[in-house]
Amino acid sequence: MSDSSPADAGNGASVASAIGALRYPRVLLKLSGEALAGDKGVGFDFDRIGFFADQIVKVARMGVQLGLVIGGGNIVRGTQLSQMGMDRVGADYMGMLGTVINALALQDTLEKRGLETRVMTAIRMEELAEPYIRRRALRHLEVGRTVIFAAGTGNPYFSTDTAAVLRAIQMKADVIIKATSVDGVYSADPKKDPNASLYETISYRDVMLEELRVMDQTAITLCKENQLPLVVLNIHSPGAIERAVRGERIGTLVS
Repeated sequence: MSDSSPADAGNGASVASAIGALRYPRVLLKLSGEALAGDKGVGFDFDRIGFFADQIVKVARMGVQLGLVIGGGNIVRGTQLSQMGMDRVGADYMGMLGTVINALALQDTLEKRGLETRVMTAIRMEELAEPYIRRRALRHLEVGRTVIFAAGTGNPYFSTDTAAVLRAIQMKADVIIKATSVDGVYSADPKKDPNASLYETISYRDVMLEELRVMDQTAITLCKENQLPLVVLNIHSPGAIERAVRGERIGTLVS
């Protein structure tokens, strides 16, 4: 005799229906560190983090297998420190530690909303998080845990954009979503040029030829070579990530 109730069966059917409606069942979401700071620019704005967490929880409960990479710009940027005279390698390691701090802050916010998460770091620090092991990360995703990948690639000279693309490829993600403060990819900086136009779609080749600052060249090249689609959208728009994973037209699709 089955232990499941009709209500359980109904819930299962609704989850299956939701998964069937997804364009992208496995997603890597890239968030900037500055987004966590809100209008302050540095540190943490927990109201803003809570807003992002609410969106992430909704997406995860749609049945999406979700990985996250967060920058560290609200705490420290390795490139800025190196420009100030610090050794680039040490500066980049400081930047990686900033991403771990952000990962732990977001993990706490997500788990207070009932979402099971794991932080996995490219630099070993077992007292704080799990070391990044690809097969273990895949298993976390398969059983419904949201995985936050921290400490970049574990190597200096690589951006968190590149780390996000690398993890997306390793996790066999269907798409990488870059959450920004603008509505997508523009022909010029919309904050400086009022005549800048928004692209609905654009190829990786054109992004490189036009030198559009979507991601750094290493990250863009990795996406292109691995045929990984990228959606650039405005994280401050409620429901934006949900719409993207369903395949609705939002932001800019780069492919």
